[in-house]
Amino acid sequence: MGHVKNILSGLAAIFFAEFLPLFPWSPFKGMSEQKATGLAAVAGGFAAIFSPLFWIVVILFFVLFYGASRLGNRFLRILLFWIPILLASTLGGALFALFAYVLIHH
Repeated sequence: MGHVKNILSGLAAIFFAEFLPLFPWSPFKGMSEQKATGLAAVAGGFAAIFSPLFWIVVILFFVLFYGASRLGNRFLRILLFWIPILLASTLGGALFALFAYVLIHH
């Protein structure tokens, strides 16, 4: 179970760092200013994964989720680990599946 928690923490950290609109590299930040249509408008925002600042934020989120997964209090572990992890994994997986579906059936 420990490996599954670590993998989920890493995936959720990447999804949170990429899709939270609080950060300046978020793909949703300038979406209304894009002149491209379809997936080209969204794909340009994913270039942020090459930024060192992005990976620093990913590591910070991973440490946060890793620490929350080790909490002894069950309520806090559910609130700070399981709910954000499952939310990010579900939404990130659904978005990935949507992009894959559009690319295959386009």
